[in-house]
Amino acid sequence: MDCDVVNNMNAATRRTKEDKKVLKKQQKASHTLLKHEGISTTSQPTKSLVVANGGLGNGVGREDLFAAVNQFGDVESLLMPPQKPYAFVTYRFEDGARKAHAQLNGKKLQTGENSVTFYLSYVDSVKHREETLVGFPEGLTLVEDFVSLEEEALLLAAVDWSMSNEAQKALKHRRVKHYGFEFRYDNNNVDKDKPLPAGLPDECLPVLQRCLQDGLINVLPDQLTVNQYESGQGIPPHVDTHSAFDDTILSLSLGAQAVMEFRHPDGRAVPVVLPERSLMVMKGESRYLWTHGITPRKFDLVPACEPDVGSNSGLTLRKRGTRTSFTFRKIRYEPCCCAFPSACDSQEGTSLYPPSPPSLPCCHADATLLEEEYVHRVYDAIASHFSRTRHTPWPHVCHFLSSLPPGSVLVDVGCGNGKYLGVNPQLITVGCDRSSALVQICAERGFQVFVSDALSVPLRTALCDACISIAVIHHFSTLERRLAAVRELVRLLKPGGQALIYVWAYEQEYNKQKSKYLKDHDKQHNGEKSKDTTEESQESHEEPSVFTTSLVARDVKDASEMTEGRLSVHTNRTAFNSQDLLVPWHLKGRKTHGEEESSGRFSSRGEPNPDFDSSMSSDTTHSPDSKPSPSDNMCQIPGGSSVPVFHRYYHVFQQGELEQLCTQVTGIKVQTSYHDQGNWCVVLQKE
Repeated sequence: MDCDVVNNMNAATRRTKEDKKVLKKQQKASHTLLKHEGISTTSQPTKSLVVANGGLGNGVGREDLFAAVNQFGDVESLLMPPQKPYAFVTYRFEDGARKAHAQLNGKKLQTGENSVTFYLSYVDSVKHREETLVGFPEGLTLVEDFVSLEEEALLLAAVDWSMSNEAQKALKHRRVKHYGFEFRYDNNNVDKDKPLPAGLPDECLPVLQRCLQDGLINVLPDQLTVNQYESGQGIPPHVDTHSAFDDTILSLSLGAQAVMEFRHPDGRAVPVVLPERSLMVMKGESRYLWTHGITPRKFDLVPACEPDVGSNSGLTLRKRGTRTSFTFRKIRYEPCCCAFPSACDSQEGTSLYPPSPPSLPCCHADATLLEEEYVHRVYDAIASHFSRTRHTPWPHVCHFLSSLPPGSVLVDVGCGNGKYLGVNPQLITVGCDRSSALVQICAERGFQVFVSDALSVPLRTALCDACISIAVIHHFSTLERRLAAVRELVRLLKPGGQALIYVWAYEQEYNKQKSKYLKDHDKQHNGEKSKDTTEESQESHEEPSVFTTSLVARDVKDASEMTEGRLSVHTNRTAFNSQDLLVPWHLKGRKTHGEEESSGRFSSRGEPNPDFDSSMSSDTTHSPDSKPSPSDNMCQIPGGSSVPVFHRYYHVFQQGELEQLCTQVTGIKVQTSYHDQGNWCVVLQKE
């Protein structure tokens, strides 16, 4: 047989094998879209295609995808749902869709730092739920192009980062410099009696005079904080300390744009794009009530500059550059009398209880609000000290991780400060957490982490060999949400993969043995010096290692005395008398990990101390910004110092409840269950 004929036959065979491989992966992608997104595909050609792996959630920018699909015909619409790993493209004529389907399937696209492989399928119609647009928070104004390119250059040149002094900090996540007054991160306030020798830079005066003329401010600011963020850096959600600064706050963005998220106590979130050279003005509700922060990441989801095709979702990805913010404020010398006492440190109370303890949720909306207030916002306020008391991995969890084969993919859902991500260096690990402050701590330690809700982890199905969920599911306030959290863990597992789950136990005394949680209470009651007076032992073997001294315990009422129908506040280090409750976390001697861009009531979850241990720092000054919401309050300790108290929601599990919950999920089996120092634990395997 002729050699050319043989070569052609071999080439045809290879192409056939590659085509079969692509077809198999395309069918798998279609099945995944149907199962998890409800998107039905068809084998019959249509004008519309769904592009698996071509979404914003995969790091594919709108411009790159449009360039890839537009070469095959006129594109009528391009829809890229936010955070999703797929996109929809509709051509003007069916022929364009046919060509794209034939030539793009199985092809790789290099987009920025990522390389993705497309799998296209026909769809009969494109359906996408319209996103509800939420307006700016009341009192927030954004003025684009407020300064010129020349003014921007002058302002940036006015900051001499080479000169080191006490008003300049080299923080782990950004550089910061103060003018007029230094913002102190040990107490989240300013020393109003100690102005800095140099005032605000002269280059700022024309900008501030223009703000006066335009009516944006009524008086010139006397304090400036300059923050410089590299790509991938951010700042946790916070509210500027009420007692430190007057109402209006100005923030000028220079060098690069960023997306800042504003969040209301009721859960509403508003992402605000801050373009380069824009001025943000916060007054009233936006300044006093809404938190604002920047998620640490290298790309932002932003509106496309010029939507190239008809679309109701003109979003794309923008790589972050180096952004420098100039935040101008006026020092306040009188107590704050704002209209938001629940968020005001000048108007806070002194009760150990939240002003109005919440009720158990009766619907999904109530549950999300409760968890936002009494879980998410609390951890965003206490992240730094929480991390310091969470440095010792638990032995049984370490044993599980050490038993996994080398090269296994592990996902830690609710990874906290990442203390389990480095236990077994032979694993491929990734973590996620709802708290951007804790994720930032993990990132600084070199771990691969991202911000995510445990109910919707943006990872593909059957990705990992093992999952762990340590002390997470007990923070979900309804049975349905706890069940959904287990289902999400199982979705991530490969067939045969294992999941380890820990939840706090109602039975703190089991088999006639008290947990360390109760034992530490007995030691203090008997006057013994607890090992918990050291940072090493502040972390008990159970997740919520917080306690109060007998002084505070005597002030706490029994749960039965709480308002009927509302959650009780637990007395730390005592047996539980209800399954759904609020657990106090007491703060003292704070030093913030993620100090706020302006100043902050929610600075990187703050630096709470769960103890009233007098052997610790003698600095009893509390942060005036430490009362973020009804989930935070104040109580008095000897000497008259006010100690902020946060309250975290828990559902503590009774014996057998965790196993019963897991058995409601199809396709798994409970391999083992056990009680470990005040926790109920299970190991699941996906069939």
